[in-house]
Amino acid sequence: MPKTWIKRFYNDLGSLLEPNRVLVIYGPRRVGKTSLLNNFLATTKLKYKLDFGDNIRTQEILGSQDFKRIIEYVAGYELLVLDEAQQIPNIGMGLKIIVDQVPGVMVIATGSSSFDLAQQVGEPLTGRKKTVTLYPIAAQELLSQQNKYGLKENLEELMVFGSYPAVLTATDEKKKKELLKEIIDSYLLKDILALEQVKAPRILLDLLKLLAFQIGNQVSLTELATQLQINAKTVARYLDLLEKSFVIKRLDGFRRNLRQEVTAKSKYYFYDTGIRNAVISQFNDIGNRNDVGQLFENYVLMERTKKCAYQEIWTNQYFWRTYDQQEIDLIEEGGGQLHGYEFKWGGKEKRAPRSWTETYSHSHYQIINRDNYLDFIV
Repeated sequence: MPKTWIKRFYNDLGSLLEPNRVLVIYGPRRVGKTSLLNNFLATTKLKYKLDFGDNIRTQEILGSQDFKRIIEYVAGYELLVLDEAQQIPNIGMGLKIIVDQVPGVMVIATGSSSFDLAQQVGEPLTGRKKTVTLYPIAAQELLSQQNKYGLKENLEELMVFGSYPAVLTATDEKKKKELLKEIIDSYLLKDILALEQVKAPRILLDLLKLLAFQIGNQVSLTELATQLQINAKTVARYLDLLEKSFVIKRLDGFRRNLRQEVTAKSKYYFYDTGIRNAVISQFNDIGNRNDVGQLFENYVLMERTKKCAYQEIWTNQYFWRTYDQQEIDLIEEGGGQLHGYEFKWGGKEKRAPRSWTETYSHSHYQIINRDNYLDFIV
């Protein structure tokens, strides 16, 4: 695995900047947003001001909606950079004042918590922002340091320990485990606990443990509520918070024409397989575990999600299942076409379900396995 800083897909932030617009960079904590900023600022020729969302003085000024104070704060700079901007009250209105009132100014705002920052910047900055998401290191980013053969050689390690930057570049397994535990204990739920005032953080971790064992399966809110001894509405709220804070990804059921198609329940995947394994303290080698199929499905689906985001492949993602147990792991709908993908770590290849081919006769279907998965995710 790489031992140095890994070149990110958005390494050239300058190409994303526009006068009087805000570049919003979302992403989980510890995926490298601050490192990305620092590397860009170390080489830019722009006159910039770097500030931080936990700065009380900055919170006071940008949250004040006082035109004079805000304009004075940024006057004379070509670029304003706010790291962890979600901690600033009413940041959307503050940024709107800046890009509307200061000619030519450019702004970068990072946030580890999409649900809070999105609510604050969404409406005020309509037409004034560009949004990108930074994920844990993508397979296509690793190609800057190794070839496809090397990626395949490291597949099992990536499935077990994931691809958070610090974990990826750690030199031994003990350090990787320690870093993943630190991320879970200190960072993973920090925004939810701080911003949403969740009274029982233990329940969030218990919920994640239950989800970790159900990768690739439809999840029943009622069953989760029973196991956690809370009501289903609270489970739904917690799932929404975990999704919006980049811990889990929800996949809904696809339905168009067939009455037997199941859509009531969703599936949940972890943004990072290392986090998933750390939640249940399961770091066994691939050859000594019974969930390798689930891990492969989670890993490939999230790498595909990264590819679509970074390469601007506009598509909607679903799973497909019928009441008589016919199913396809991933459906992508985009450009007027349907593509079905089945993830197979091992075992026999299988044809597309008859109900699928009969109902969606013009769709495409492909098995994604260890031989061809790289073509699907890079």
